[in-house]
Parts: sequence; C-alpha cells; structure tokens
Amino acid sequence: MNEPRRRRPATPEEAKALGHPLRLRIMRLCLVDELTNKQLADRLDRDPGTVLHHVRQLVSAGLLHPAPVRTGPSGALEKPYRADNETWWLDGPLSTADPETRFAPIEIFQEELAAAGPDSVAVHEKFLLHLSADEVEELDRRILAVLDEYVATDHERRDRPAVGGIFVLHHLKP
Repeated sequence: MNEPRRRRPATPEEAKALGHPLRLRIMRLCLVDELTNKQLADRLDRDPGTVLHHVRQLVSAGLLHPAPVRTGPSGALEKPYRADNETWWLDGPLSTADPETRFAPIEIFQEELAAAGPDSVAVHEKFLLHLSADEVEELDRRILAVLDEYVATDHERRDRPAVGGIFVLHHLKP
C-alpha cells in the first residue's frame, strides 16, 4: 500500500508566487486545461504582457510547467502551460500573508462561481457550529484527509468533468 502524501511548507518563492490573485487564477485555469499565454490573457481579460509576467513567476517557482509545444488552429506553434495541483500539498502557503492576500482565494472562488452561473452548483452545505480552536483544527484535519484522497487520485479521473469547491470556516461577528 502506498504511503499517503504529506503536506510540506511552501518555500518563500512558492508563497510569493501564490500571493497574487491573478497568479492564483492562472493556476486554477491551467489545472483544467493546458493554456497558452494568449489563451490565459483572453480568458482573464488581461494584457498578454501582464499575464506573461505572472506566468513566468509561477514557472520560476515550479508551480506552472511548460507543456509540449503544439500546433494551434491557425497552424502556428503554441507554447501552453499546465499546473499539476502540487500546490494542494503545500501547508498554508498564504497563512502569513497580509489579510487581503489571504482573502484572495475566496474572492477568486466567488468570481469563478459567478462566471459559471447558478446552474453550476452541484451541492452546497451551509452550517453553523460552536467549536473550540482544537475542534476547528480537528474538523479541518478530517475534511482535508478526505480531500487529500481525492486529490491524490485525481489524475485517474481526468476524463470526467472538472468540479471546483472551497471549504471555509470563519468566525461569526457577535
């Protein structure tokens, strides 16, 4: 039986690369499809030069990888990029970032959800719990264990539709 994967701390370069909302969006898009800089710029409605700057930072940090060169629809050679979901195995890469940066994944999720539309929601659970700090840690650990199993074997299901999600616990204002 294979040893389960373990999380590891992000390197400073990885944490810095993940600390920008546009780079997080690029990573997410390249998890689903191998995309060129132009395709990324078009999907993100951004200048290709700006996108290329962020792509290069992700490549330099080892979080985005050049995919094999391919021939595009017009016959020109294209240089796509892919992400391999290795960031999943980083332990809290944004935990020491400023509050705005730590909130970026939630904002990006909201954008993705809005773009996909209300019919895209497969399931949702809304809940309120009363938990101590230790119980929050335990709940997070248990949910991550289930997600880890799915992430570790996701390559076996690449022929199926992609689904996204987010798990967030937050303190309620009194």
